[in-house]
Amino acid sequence: MIDTTIYVNVANQSYSYIPLGEPCEFKLKMDEEKARIFELLFLQLNSLEFDNIVRAHLPYIPYHLDETNDEIDTRLKKIYALIHEFGDNHTKQFVAQLPYFH
Repeated sequence: MIDTTIYVNVANQSYSYIPLGEPCEFKLKMDEEKARIFELLFLQLNSLEFDNIVRAHLPYIPYHLDETNDEIDTRLKKIYALIHEFGDNHTKQFVAQLPYFH
C-alpha cells in the first residue's frame, strides 16, 4: 500500500490530504484506507458532542455520571493512538506525554 501524507487537526475535528488554510496539528504518513478512520471517529465525536449539549440542559444527569463523556474520551484516545502510530518521533513523544497515555 502507498503511504499518503495527511494533515490532522484534532481541535477542528478535520483531516485533509493537502495543507489547507488552517494550521494542522499533525502531519502523518498512512495509507488512504486507514486515513478514513479519522473521518469516522470525527463524525462519531461530533454526534456525541451534540448529545452532550442536550444532556447539559438536563440538570438531573450529573456531568460526571454521563456515559457520553466516557465515549468522547474513548474516541479521543483512539484518535491520538492513530496519531501516535503514524506520526514521526516528535509526534510520538508529544502524544506519549498526554494524560490519556499515563
